[in-house]
Amino acid sequence: MKISASVYSNKKDDLKAIIKNLDDNQVDFFHIDCNDDPSVFGDILEIRKHSQKPIDLHIITETPERYYEYLERVPVEYVTFQYENLKEKLQIPKSIKGKKGLAIVTPTPIKVFEEYAADFDFILIMATIPGKSGGSFDPINFRKIRQFNKLFPNKRIHVDGGVNGEVSFIIRNMGVYAAVSGSYLFNEGQVGKALLNLKVTDTASHYLVKDFMRTGDEVPVLPPNKRSLKDVLLSIEQHDMGFTMLSNHAGQLEGLISNADVRRGLIKHIDNIAETSIEDMVNNKPVTINENDTVADLLKTIKAKSFPISFLPVVDDDKKVRGAVTFFNLVKGEF
Repeated sequence: MKISASVYSNKKDDLKAIIKNLDDNQVDFFHIDCNDDPSVFGDILEIRKHSQKPIDLHIITETPERYYEYLERVPVEYVTFQYENLKEKLQIPKSIKGKKGLAIVTPTPIKVFEEYAADFDFILIMATIPGKSGGSFDPINFRKIRQFNKLFPNKRIHVDGGVNGEVSFIIRNMGVYAAVSGSYLFNEGQVGKALLNLKVTDTASHYLVKDFMRTGDEVPVLPPNKRSLKDVLLSIEQHDMGFTMLSNHAGQLEGLISNADVRRGLIKHIDNIAETSIEDMVNNKPVTINENDTVADLLKTIKAKSFPISFLPVVDDDKKVRGAVTFFNLVKGEF
């Protein structure tokens, strides 16, 4: 996941020193907040004197057209306009280069991106109040990230607001392409240390698994009356997660069948596939995580195993299926 440093969050140093510090610590982008103030383009020109890192410009304005000329004269790699401030649909001239994004605040539904999907490259989810530094990440946005990935799988997601080491771990696992960091990055005392936390993980835990897991309606679960090979294969295929879970009539987890389990079951009866049964494929003791466990608990569970984990069923105290956590994006890395 890329880290976009919010340059104006550093109130102590001059611009040249800020850019040098961020460059030395290999930050990915420079994030510039433009709260209807064209003077930021002067800062962008100054930044260009000291670094060639991509500029990530976020513009909050009711009159976006006044910025088109600036963007033509001072092009940036990423430009985002805040949706809630717009009076009408954006009509950005094709002469403006760089990737284009739409920023939305937490209460705004993901579906507003639909009318921009043909021409825009990404969405910027504002997890705190735009223009306010130091806020806490609203966990509602974990679901919004999943919704966006489902509706617009070929578009990228950027996140801004409350991104610390723990949130960074969660959202990069969810496939977020870039995270904006300001207060956390500069208040850590050492930018390099903060960047390492954002790229790897943090030790503190403030979010529970249920805050960011794929919920029950988003994951494959087969009840007792759906246990044919066809049911299993269709469940795995339709949900595209590489596994399906089995529950009893009370909703408790009975087992899990992954792509690998199906393959092993078929190989067991390779000379007579008709003899293959679901019992040959079920992992009756899958590794699980409780919905009320923390991120630290989750990491401890993963690290304690000698084999790689791509997904974990999530259960409650009564062993009922509540959802699942997947780790495909950590395996894939940046995309």
